[in-house]
Formats: sequence, structure tokens, C-alpha cells
Amino acid sequence: MANTDDEKKVKGLSDLLAESKKNKSASPTIAEEKVTEEFTEKMEEIRTKELEDIAKKEANKTGFPYINLVTFPINSESLNSILKPVAAEQKVICFDKTDEKVRIASTNPNNPKIQEILKPLAAETYTGKGEIYLISENSFQSAFKLYEKFPPPREFVAGVQITGDELSALKKEIKNFGILNARLNSEKSITQIIKILLAGALQSDASDVHIEAEENKITLRYRIDGVLHIVSTLPKKIWPRLDSRIKNIAGLKINVSDKPQDGRITLYMKELGNLDIRVSALPTAYGASIVMRLLSSKITSLKFEDLGLRGKAYDDLRKQVERPTGMIVTTGPTGSGKTTTLYAILNKLNDPETKIITLEDPIEYKLEGISQSQIDHSKGYSFADGLRSILRQDPDIIMVGELRDLETCEVAIQAALTGHEVVSTLHTNDAAGAIPRFLSMGVKSYLLAPSLNAVIGQRLVRKIHDKCKIEAKLEPEQMAKAKEILSKLSPTSGYNIDINKLKFYRGQGCDECNHIGLKGRVGIYEIFTMNAEIEAEILSAKTSEYKMADLAYNQGMITMAQDGLLKALDGITAVDEVFRVAE
Repeated sequence: MANTDDEKKVKGLSDLLAESKKNKSASPTIAEEKVTEEFTEKMEEIRTKELEDIAKKEANKTGFPYINLVTFPINSESLNSILKPVAAEQKVICFDKTDEKVRIASTNPNNPKIQEILKPLAAETYTGKGEIYLISENSFQSAFKLYEKFPPPREFVAGVQITGDELSALKKEIKNFGILNARLNSEKSITQIIKILLAGALQSDASDVHIEAEENKITLRYRIDGVLHIVSTLPKKIWPRLDSRIKNIAGLKINVSDKPQDGRITLYMKELGNLDIRVSALPTAYGASIVMRLLSSKITSLKFEDLGLRGKAYDDLRKQVERPTGMIVTTGPTGSGKTTTLYAILNKLNDPETKIITLEDPIEYKLEGISQSQIDHSKGYSFADGLRSILRQDPDIIMVGELRDLETCEVAIQAALTGHEVVSTLHTNDAAGAIPRFLSMGVKSYLLAPSLNAVIGQRLVRKIHDKCKIEAKLEPEQMAKAKEILSKLSPTSGYNIDINKLKFYRGQGCDECNHIGLKGRVGIYEIFTMNAEIEAEILSAKTSEYKMADLAYNQGMITMAQDGLLKALDGITAVDEVFRVAE
């Protein structure tokens, strides 16, 4: 028996029942029925307590935490994270799921399938954390009844959620756009169409998937190496189901079609680790435009040596990166690889003895061993405010996502002048334009000159696919332009090119590169570092972009166009690519 009070209560009810039996009439009285009911309830309560005590002891033995779900408040979203048939078969319940952590409970937590269920659920959280609890059979049955109270979302009734393992298997099958298009148009299941679309994006290394509702069709496009390619079209009649399923999987509101929405899908893939997919839905005249951005963790492991920097530019920047104080700024338009460059610099500097903090808007990639903070303008948390807070955290190195205004610039410069290394980005067309941009924002020249270590200008160009590379015959105008640019190489650049013997290449296209002829991207750069001449020009506060370019040329700087053409001569990229981004 559970305790003395329980024993007394049961004995009293038992005596009353016995007394009523001695004096039983043809039918029980209301009082007798009440006693019988109380006796039954009390015995059930005692039995439940005993079962929970057994579960507690089992939890202590196995090392799993124990919980009683009988009175635990479980919401619909948490419960339906595990489909009802799976919950019934494996005796498992998801009782708590937030952005930070997921908690599930099972009558048999040692079952390996419980870990398999937890893995994708934990991957959907920001932290990737998940816990397994042990519960009694009674606790499980009590929670399982909630499936009747909280029916699953309509879109999950007939299908299953997407897992990383499924995408990995499909990725091996979808080797080119032809196979992708055939599979998409022969598939009837909406869930399977989404899986095929994502698997194809992974196979082709697409950064974004565009799903656009048009008047009579649905257009599907991949952004590969910065350029959009149509990969398939689907019949317009499936749009309502496709729209609903994507919104459901991404955690968006299915019944909202007149407002923009943002959501995410997180998958665990063995070869990629966590794959975070940011989903944006925008209302359009014919339905919506849905864009899924694939944020693979591969970028976070990029090495400084793999950026594409070479020769004098590599040596100059490496020396500046290894300095303990000062500011390094990378410039270029959106999509030019600035953040990737900063991450590669941080990876080079990241070690247990160094405290690195970043301030980003938003955090797209998680870096191990680095504290990352996200800007939130809705709560008044700006770059300037965040930077001031970071300085109280005793950092060695600070990354600021973007220098957008005078206040942020001034705090960053003060940090660089007071013993910190600061890396950041600035929106200008080239490296020479950074100094006039700072001055036009109101930055004091006498603070900027001593704080700045190096300025990087950059673009991304697509690489020629090695397996289908052939020699290219340039048009006379292109060849003349290439010769003119290369003829202006600085005498101190370290390069001596015979412009009368130029040989370039192109990709003719093959199945492996989807007949594009290009696969992957590499940076083209221009870098200048501070010297006495440049510092004096900054202190004059009257400098121009052209004057800075001349000083950088005298220093031996190679321009982005020159760097691109040098890489084209080495067969890394094509001349068309260089002129596309850096004319």
C-alpha cells in the first residue's frame, strides 16, 4: 500500500462496503453507490502511484530523467511533432518542443528507434538539443489520449515529414536536370515532389529554390553559383496543395495568403550535418512566390587558404589578419561573398585562447567555438548597441555584419583602436571606394587612418567545370579588352604577363554540370593595406576613389578584373564570367 493515510482511507471504505452488504436491500442506495465509487477511485489512485514509483526506480537505474505526463500541459504543436501511428508503435510522446530544445518521453527510452525519432526533431531547434525521458505505461496512455483532442494538421494526415535520409537517397538518383524534370512531372505525391525538388537542389549545389505561381503553370528555378536556372514547370492545378504543404512543413500559416511569411525547415543529413532551409512566401497576382534558401554548414568550414587569394594579395592579407588589433573591411555588393570571406578569416583565427564574438543580421551559419549575436531592430537591438555590449564581454576579435551608419562605424573604430581586431563589411563597388565612403558617412579621418589595416574588394565568379574544359576562342573585342586590362598590371604586383600570348578556356557543358559548363565559384579580389602614403591621403580628408586607386596601384594592388583574368589564364574561370561581374 502507498502510505498510512491511504491504508486508513481504504480500510474505512472497505468497512462501509462490508456493512452495506450485510444489510443489502434489493437495490443499492445512493450512499452505497457513492462508497463503491470512492473505493474504486482510491484503489486506482494507489495502483497509479505504485506504477509511477516503479517508473521512477527504473529511471534511476537507466540514467534517464523521469517525468509524469498525467497532468503535464502538452500543446498541439509538440504532440503532433511525432505522428500518431509512430507514437503508438514506439510508445513515445513529444511533450515539449520550443526553438531552444525538444523533449520526448518513452516507456522504453533505450529503444534505438527513439534516438532516431529525436534526431530530426532536435535538428529543428536553434541549439540542436533534445532530451529523452522515461514514463510509465499509465503516463503514456494519458498523454496519447490527447491525439484525439489535438488532431494532426490537415497536411500531415496523408503524408510524412521530410527527413535527411530520404533526401540523401534521392540525391543519388537525380544526377541532372533531365532526370529531375522527369521525376517531378511523373510524381503524384505533393510531399514527394518537395523531396525531389530539395534533393535536386542539393545535388546541383543550388543556394536557393524558387517556386513561382504563374497564370497557367508553376515555374521551378534553382539559383546555382549566383545565377537562376529554370529546372521544371508543373501544372497550375496542384498549386493549392503544394503551397499548403510547403507552408505546413515550414511552420507557416496555411490560411494566410495575403501577407508575406517567413519560416524554416531543419534537416539532419549525414554528409552535410544540419541543413537549415529558410522559407519565404510572398503574395503575388497568381498565388505566391516561395523561395527556399539552403544554408549548408559547408561554408562554416571554409579555410582562409581556399578563398582564392594568391600571390602578393594573399601574403598582404594574411599578415594583416594575424595582427592583434586594427580593422579589416571587405566591400562589394550583395552576393559577392563578403560574409564567406569574414567567416574564413574567423576560422583561421579561431582557437581556445581567443574570444571571438560576432554581431549579425541575421545569423545564417553557426560557427563552432564562436559567440554569435543577432540584431533585432524590433526590440531596439541595433549594430551600434550590440557592439557596445560586445565590448563589455572582453573579446579579442569582433565581427560586425555590416557598417551601416556613422554610430556603428565610430564604435567599431574605437574598438580597433583600443586593442581589438575588428572585421566587417561595407557596401561599395570596390576597395578604393571604401575610404571616401567612410568619410562621406562622417567618420573622422584622424581616427580612420590609424584604425584601418586592410580593405578588400571582391566578387564571385563561376569556375569552369574541369571535366568539360576546352580552349576558348575569344571575340576580337573581348581579346582586346583583356589585353588592355592585363597591360595595366602594376610593376610591383609580382606578375609579368606577355599579352601577345594569351590563352583562355571555357566549359563546353556535360551531364555532370547540367550542360552549364561551369560548376562552383571562386572569389576575385583587390586588396590594399595601409602604408604612410595612404594614411597621409586619408588624413587630408579630401581624397577621392580615383586617388585611392592610384595609391593602391603604386603599392602593387591587382584589381578584381585583373585577378579574374589571371585566373582565366590558369583555366579556373572564363573571360565571360570575369567581364560579367567586374568590367
